[in-house]
Amino acid sequence: MTQVLEAQTPTGAMPTDILAPLRFFYGLGSESPRVTFLEPESMPEAERWLLVHATDMTPRLAEYHHDNITLDVHARSRLGNYLVRASVLKRQTDRIPVEFGAIGIHLDGFDDHTRRLVLEGQIPLGGILQQERVPHTSHPSGYFRIEIDHRLATLLGAREGQTLFGRCNDLRHANGACLAEVVEVLPGAEQLRDGN
Repeated sequence: MTQVLEAQTPTGAMPTDILAPLRFFYGLGSESPRVTFLEPESMPEAERWLLVHATDMTPRLAEYHHDNITLDVHARSRLGNYLVRASVLKRQTDRIPVEFGAIGIHLDGFDDHTRRLVLEGQIPLGGILQQERVPHTSHPSGYFRIEIDHRLATLLGAREGQTLFGRCNDLRHANGACLAEVVEVLPGAEQLRDGN
């Protein structure tokens, strides 16, 4: 039987539950890319600047790439008030991918208008939170490198087998309730250099 994700650090195994949104994208029981958790200091400088912070990724990506960020949803599933989706964030001007995101969103924590925006899937969640001034905090729970397969390579404009970097992050409402669990993967260094 294939293990869904291998997640190890130099000091031993790390729980894989923070990778649940990524497992959704691949489907339980299917083969997924190898994920290795690491200390943020060991990431390249551009990836570290984009990933190692306690804020939303959408405004961070917009600042880095000097462009608005758009959303392309590639897979989604809803179970009651829980929405899981896999998306690619792109620069608005040239549509170059700047992030793959797998996210689980707790819809019951939003008012009707904000929930509708989330369900429409036209604006990245970070953009909605900023636009609607939803009070929240960001709590990164792990940083990793990932050897990507053909599926992720196609979405990110990268090469199969390429090693990319990402993070797992929890977004929480002001009262501490979970708003979303996110797994974020950046494209290769060439696209990152294009942005800065």
